[in-house]
Amino acid sequence: MTATPGTTVITDAHRRRLVLATVAVALMMVVSAVSGLNVALPSFATETGATTTEMQWVVDAYTVVFAGLLLFAGAVGDRYGRKGTLLAGLVVFGSGAAVAALASDPTVVIACRAVMGIGAAFVMPTTLSVITTSFPPAERGRAVGLWVGVAGGGAVLGLFASGLLLEWFSWNSFFALNVVLAVLAAAGTIAFVPTSVDEQPPALDWLSALLSLVAVSGLVFGIIEGPSSGWTSLPVVASLLVGVLALVGFVVRGLRSDAPMLDPRLFRLRGFGTGSLSLTAQFFAAFGFFFILMQYLQFVVGYSALGAAAAMLPMPFVLIPLARQAPMLADRFGFRRVAAAGLVSMALGFVVISTLDVEMSYPRFLVGVLLFAVGMALAGSPATTAIVRSLPAAKQGVASAVNDTSRELGSALGIAVLGAALNQTYRDGVAEAVRGLPPQVADAVTSSIAFVARVPAGQPQVEAVVTAARQAFVDGVGAAVLVAAGVLVAVAVVVAVRGPGTESDVDVLDEAPARI
Repeated sequence: MTATPGTTVITDAHRRRLVLATVAVALMMVVSAVSGLNVALPSFATETGATTTEMQWVVDAYTVVFAGLLLFAGAVGDRYGRKGTLLAGLVVFGSGAAVAALASDPTVVIACRAVMGIGAAFVMPTTLSVITTSFPPAERGRAVGLWVGVAGGGAVLGLFASGLLLEWFSWNSFFALNVVLAVLAAAGTIAFVPTSVDEQPPALDWLSALLSLVAVSGLVFGIIEGPSSGWTSLPVVASLLVGVLALVGFVVRGLRSDAPMLDPRLFRLRGFGTGSLSLTAQFFAAFGFFFILMQYLQFVVGYSALGAAAAMLPMPFVLIPLARQAPMLADRFGFRRVAAAGLVSMALGFVVISTLDVEMSYPRFLVGVLLFAVGMALAGSPATTAIVRSLPAAKQGVASAVNDTSRELGSALGIAVLGAALNQTYRDGVAEAVRGLPPQVADAVTSSIAFVARVPAGQPQVEAVVTAARQAFVDGVGAAVLVAAGVLVAVAVVVAVRGPGTESDVDVLDEAPARI
């Protein structure tokens, strides 16, 4: 190895491959921890009695903390050392997963997921920093390309890995897999990852870090709790208000600080602003869709966990090859055209999905999923490229952090908003069917379709409730995906009007000024 101030370039090709394998395992662990859990949620709800709201929090407790700490965690790695930060994040993540694997109470699992989110926030940006600081320029592009591929493909692979595990084991096996991946990545980090720090590390803005975490947490909490607690209840209103005020505080501090954690004025750049908005909308739609889809396939259609994952099998065969060509298409036809077309294709896929019934037509389902996959492939890579091209080399750390934050923020909000739309529609749909049932039973049916799935059939009143619950859930799925489709179309319009055209049309922040 040869050391330069702030970096440790690895000259041995074999060791570079080992480092790349290590960061790939760590990144796969982080990404699959969101999508893979969606397959396990129905089993989790059935065995623990978790409500729909609790299921949302099991997923979002991770993504909320993850998204809120990403920018700050990246700065910590640059200042105090990437190897130590990566290792600490893996230990925290693995510890949270180990406790969750032994838990049986939804509240404990939610707390463990929040701890895992803290660890993930320190892992994800550090894995990319390790590549950019320890690989020589000639190898860096291919290594970053693999990183992007793992970040994109990890979600789908997480679905299949969880589906396979649940064929033979309980929902806890998902967390056991997380522990195994954390241990493997930690061992690789200790053995192969070099130590490096920035020569001029960014200042740690503790107040901005707190404001970003409070903003995301407050907004997501209010959205998730709204259907069950009431949108005008004090906790919901207070949470939404605190979230908005914290967001305003974060923006104001960024505008006034000499060294902001994130300068809001960067979003004036067309590529940076529309690329970030597009990524947020894509992951808002995608992870909200995964959250509700896995429940629909298992609770309503009756698929096993593996069957539900297998139903998505055609998706990566379309998404991955097309995503590799999307940047070339964007260079030829313009980011605004290709990205907007991708967002519209995702929306069309959701419109098709909204027409599904209790008795699912798989060909129709497949059309919707493939339209969604085509759209995400066309919109995803060009959005990341637009963000990166907008900033000079000295600010690529900011570009990477905003790229990651856009994904995770979109994921958290998508699960919250689409989950809330599903939850509200389901509750309204079963209200009449549970009238006259004992209060405890009525509350259980209203809070989650998982309870209905456990009720033995055979009695007329039971059959009526089950039928109403399944139809109400399908109506909720339709309402949720139409909300997502509306968001995607609105963002597509913004991208088509505001986004840059070809590469020469990208407005780039000058190297010299520290601020816009």
